[in-house]
Amino acid sequence: MVPKQAILRLLLYSPVLFAILLLPTVAAQQFPAQQLPTAPASHLQLADSESSLRIVAPLAFAAAPVLPQRQSDASMAEDSSLVTEFMHPDHARWWLSGQANIIYQGRIPFHSLYQGPNSFRNSAEYKTSLLGTLFAAARMDRSVRWNTDLIFDMESAGGRGLSEALGLAGFTNLDVVRNPNLSSVPYMARYEIHQTLGLSQQTIPQPVGPFALAPQVPVRRIEIRIGKFTLPDFFDINEVGSDSHLQFMNWTVDNNGAWDYAADTRGYTTGGLIEYDDRIWSLRYGIFAMPVVANGIDLDWAFSRANGQNGEFELRHGWLAHQEGVTRILFYANHAHMGDYREANNAFLAGIDNTPTITAHEHFGALKYGFGLNTQQSLTDHLRAYARFGWNEGQHESYAYTEDDQTIALGADYNGGRWHRPNDKIGLTLVSNAIKRDHQEYLKLGGLGFLLGDGNLNYGRETIVESYYNRHAWRGIFYAVDVQHIQNPGYNRDRGPAWVGSVRTHIDF
Repeated sequence: MVPKQAILRLLLYSPVLFAILLLPTVAAQQFPAQQLPTAPASHLQLADSESSLRIVAPLAFAAAPVLPQRQSDASMAEDSSLVTEFMHPDHARWWLSGQANIIYQGRIPFHSLYQGPNSFRNSAEYKTSLLGTLFAAARMDRSVRWNTDLIFDMESAGGRGLSEALGLAGFTNLDVVRNPNLSSVPYMARYEIHQTLGLSQQTIPQPVGPFALAPQVPVRRIEIRIGKFTLPDFFDINEVGSDSHLQFMNWTVDNNGAWDYAADTRGYTTGGLIEYDDRIWSLRYGIFAMPVVANGIDLDWAFSRANGQNGEFELRHGWLAHQEGVTRILFYANHAHMGDYREANNAFLAGIDNTPTITAHEHFGALKYGFGLNTQQSLTDHLRAYARFGWNEGQHESYAYTEDDQTIALGADYNGGRWHRPNDKIGLTLVSNAIKRDHQEYLKLGGLGFLLGDGNLNYGRETIVESYYNRHAWRGIFYAVDVQHIQNPGYNRDRGPAWVGSVRTHIDF
């Protein structure tokens, strides 16, 4: 039987829940079907910030703390084990923390027979991105079975990507926002209600963090989240390849490139998620708002007209004795005002359009769907491996994440425990991306996507090798060097290969 406290809490938060659920109906009146905003110009569009963490980026410019000249062995051991500037109090009912991430990235010149408006430029270039987030959360009481968290995050994004983040399906810096016209003024990144409904008396430990504050949770439970967040917070997570701040930087390494998940230009959306958790498996489903136009900042609040539905099954089971592992199977289906590549190609070849234009052949009710497989496996106490595979139907335009219809990635990381630096890490990965035949033909005829468009195309899979070394300097300060080799940039055999090097500074506090 549901306790009185849970009923009172539901009544207390019902106005907030009602307001969130009412927003789609109100906004639908503001964006009728025939009055959609104009799509942003494709040559001004940049990279995804989805799981990027932002607001205090200016702090990363500060000089690294000066270590004391005389420090006891005990103090040095303590500093080497800390990975944040300020420790969070144990069992507190609130959370306040932040991150700052700076990536300095450069490219050397490479071979190119030609280039177009959306090409990855072949000249030497250097760019810096600055990203930061302030996380805040509060736990309403100490109940384990009926816990409620209120979450609110602010972000700021600055800097730009190489070639304005154009010309690559697997762009080299996940922390770049796709539209350079957006201001770096802080904005609300997340606001959500997280409700846990316990289904068992037995509890297990849970890592406390900005998205979940209870140190213990029921073994069997239902978790509900309603509000604004980014889908990679909860779907397609991989401990080896999902963190651009301490691990790999490439879009199609840190996320499944073929997963065109619902998101605005900054990578965020609004909706609801429900998840069932058991001892070794979980099942989650969510429905979220799609952007009004491809790569747009405005969301279409009419869920009956446009929505992104996502489902995932997670099995926490290692395939090697005494070693942990996790496998996740992802499905998604997007309904939105999307174009059809074959229609755009045929209209151009028939002389109806002067150039292939995907946005001239958009339809309400268009369906884009796909699936993904994501697995990670510990091989030793220091070595972990991961793999991803993704596929989507490829008929409809790439709409929210990147121009990628199929992806496969393999990689591993190795921590520095053997040389007495357990928080240092080395990573190596290979990812290969592809697009379907109609998408290839569209680019070959001179069409532009929101990321790609060389004016011509000699098709080949875009294959990327990335390697990094991440060094724990002191407490919450990390430095990293990263190298990426891109074969056939933008799926074009007439261009490349390209080399991109990066230096990253990261601060947790």
